[in-house]
Amino acid sequence: MSPRFYQNLTIVSLIALTFLCLAWEAWLAPLRPGGSWLTLKAVLLLAPLFGILHGKRYTYKWLSLLIQFYLLEGLTRATSDHGLSQRLAVGETLLAVVVFAGAVMFIRSTRNTGSQ
Repeated sequence: MSPRFYQNLTIVSLIALTFLCLAWEAWLAPLRPGGSWLTLKAVLLLAPLFGILHGKRYTYKWLSLLIQFYLLEGLTRATSDHGLSQRLAVGETLLAVVVFAGAVMFIRSTRNTGSQ
């Protein structure tokens, strides 16, 4: 597959993960009624967005490290929470896996092009 496919996969899943995190912690199933400070985890996902949109390999590299925190949180809350929060945690886990896989495959597919 082409690098553009992996770039689009990463972009779509990163944006979806950002909205999921924001909606989860602000409205759907916050830790505290009225929302919680965990909504800031969605803001952290905005940091790599412009580099990802422009195909910067360096951004993909550090995103592949950052996204593992979301994977760990999703796995932890999927096994400890109940109800809607548990289902949202499974969604976070799946989206984090897709972001990670898309980022790694983009890095691999652009290895010889030298684009930074």
